[in-house]
Amino acid sequence: MATSSVSKGCFVFKPSAKKKKKTLSLESYFVQGCEDAESSEIRFRLCQELWDEIKTDTEVRTDVHVLLYLLDFTRKCSSTRQNSDWTSQMRASEIPTAALMLGVNVPDHDMTFQSLSDMLKQSVSPHVASVQAKECGALKHLMKKVLERLMDTVVVVDDEDEEENVETSPRVHRSMHCSLGILCDWYTARTKKSPTGTPGKKRSSQVRDEQQQPPVVIIFKDLEAFNPRVLQDFILICSQYIDRLPLTFIFGIATSPSTIQHMLPHSVSSLLCIELFQSLSCTQHLATVIDKLILASRIHFKLNGKVMQVLIGVFLYHDFSVRNFIKGLQLALLEHFHSQPLSVLCCKKKQALFNVTQLSKPNLDRIRQLPSFKRYVEKQEAQEQVNLMTDDSHLKEVCQQLIKDLHKYHKNYYPILRCLHTLTSSLPRYPLGKQIRELYLICLAKNVWENEDYQSAMKLVKMLAKGEMVSLLQKCVEILQLSKSKKMKNALVQLEELLAKFKQLDTATEMTPTVEASIPSPIKNLQKKTDLFQLQKTLLEMNESRRAKRLSPFENLRNEALEFIDNLVKSHLSPPESQPLYEVCYYSSSATVRRHLNATPRTSIQAALSNPYYYLQVHLLHEDGTVSNTAPDICIAYKLHLECGRLINLYDWLEAYSTVVSAAEGNDQDSENFGKVDEVKHARFIRAVSALEFLGFIKSTKQKTDHVARLTWGGC
Repeated sequence: MATSSVSKGCFVFKPSAKKKKKTLSLESYFVQGCEDAESSEIRFRLCQELWDEIKTDTEVRTDVHVLLYLLDFTRKCSSTRQNSDWTSQMRASEIPTAALMLGVNVPDHDMTFQSLSDMLKQSVSPHVASVQAKECGALKHLMKKVLERLMDTVVVVDDEDEEENVETSPRVHRSMHCSLGILCDWYTARTKKSPTGTPGKKRSSQVRDEQQQPPVVIIFKDLEAFNPRVLQDFILICSQYIDRLPLTFIFGIATSPSTIQHMLPHSVSSLLCIELFQSLSCTQHLATVIDKLILASRIHFKLNGKVMQVLIGVFLYHDFSVRNFIKGLQLALLEHFHSQPLSVLCCKKKQALFNVTQLSKPNLDRIRQLPSFKRYVEKQEAQEQVNLMTDDSHLKEVCQQLIKDLHKYHKNYYPILRCLHTLTSSLPRYPLGKQIRELYLICLAKNVWENEDYQSAMKLVKMLAKGEMVSLLQKCVEILQLSKSKKMKNALVQLEELLAKFKQLDTATEMTPTVEASIPSPIKNLQKKTDLFQLQKTLLEMNESRRAKRLSPFENLRNEALEFIDNLVKSHLSPPESQPLYEVCYYSSSATVRRHLNATPRTSIQAALSNPYYYLQVHLLHEDGTVSNTAPDICIAYKLHLECGRLINLYDWLEAYSTVVSAAEGNDQDSENFGKVDEVKHARFIRAVSALEFLGFIKSTKQKTDHVARLTWGGC
């Protein structure tokens, strides 16, 4: 921008607020570097549809009942103030407070409070303000945020620059003090406004608003992080205006309800009427998300066992965040459709069958190279193998049938998985896991019926009583009723017949004496003194007597039911790797997901300093194992410091740095000034050393004043 001035000076031009940064859209990122560019648009569209479906499913909260209880709480507290009885007046002198227990999954709290705030504004009161501890370090800051978010305006504090606020927003109350008196006047003016519109239609709502004023709700998102003194002062001030302002507090607590007692003395907590609300635990929320997104046949994108273990491991051992788990799932979704050209078949059955007919020659060759398809070809006859490997039209017909079989596999897989979990989740010591995700990981790894835990679980199920067995089978019937698969409908009919037989059994039938009562027990012979031969003979007789034992009708029927369940498991719970073309739906790159989710800052920093070409992509820097003179100053200083011991002489370090930089400048090595330290090189070296100290690679030492101590050892 051109300027004209008589005297010299420094001119500051503020950037225009209208300019928008150009961001890389998801579609352009997806298409860039995407293998098989011809199908990239179709794959992006399929990925976007699945992304939107996942987003829609996760927006519906599983703990909505807790939020509804909170809405009822705020309504009741507001109506209590209008009653004239003595008890209500005593409670009206206290501030209604809801203590919402959310758990330690802090990253998910923002989503919870956003949903709560929207529901409050829609059905209870438009006057809702949410505050966080990081923006309320002092009382005036807390008061300022509350007033701004309730009054929808900019509040000026005494020590703030009013001119700057005037430029940013035209709606500013000049010389406004952060006091609740102003909020009371504003609230009175807002509630006394007469509604506009047809008098007849608005009369009932007007009377209702006059009888019950909407409450003013203040949400403290992270109570533990607030300064206790600031919180105490704010509550004391609010208690002075409770007769003019219908306040309601909501405390978001991550740890324990005793936090309120630790932060607030009795003189302050006695001003609050506290009621406790418990949200769902993060593990319960995760179980619901897995049931919606992963154990559902309508979501055609799947994760293999290793990727599932990575995502669940990050959840259990890092942050307990369901939100981050969903982000990891979306990351795997994007990576799968970006890197797998055959993901065009990961969609609904009709669309997938159509996409098979549109496959190009390179994609057909990719199908022939899939490990699961190679195993399928090896099982076919010789002529069929030749046709599959040479005839493209025949390959498309076979792929269509394989896609149909894959969809049927998923429709039958998840109902049987839930039935097996229903039978085994209530057993002692949980041999196959208490959560369904644990059983799912076992089934993904190998044939579950070959697992020792499965066999022990079946033995424990054989010991269940009649009432427990009937109850579990009834739950399995309810699960199979939700499935529309033909095989599941047939299994439902057989299971209902077994359940009817159980109910027809008479309790007296089970108590009838069996043949074994008339058989003399060989155990009595063990009580006598006997030799080893006699002991062996007695044990063999006991074994034969057990085999000759006649089972009761209930035991026979129970064994029949378990055999039926076992056959269903063996028929439908085989691992996904056994299905041809499973690669089109299952994402298996666990290393990629782990690299994105489990960030390693030190490794990334060391990789950037030792090999800047990895990030900068400058061909002049593509020199492995040497100190490139064209690298950034911090990279040169870092590589030189790797050649030193525990203590580094700063002067020697500077001399070596100057020599490398002089070679980069193209100076003659035979000249006298080559490698000489000047002011510019000295300043650049100091800046590089300061950056390395900030990153934690070196530190100053008292042993020698002109030395620094090295802190890291080993490569990246």
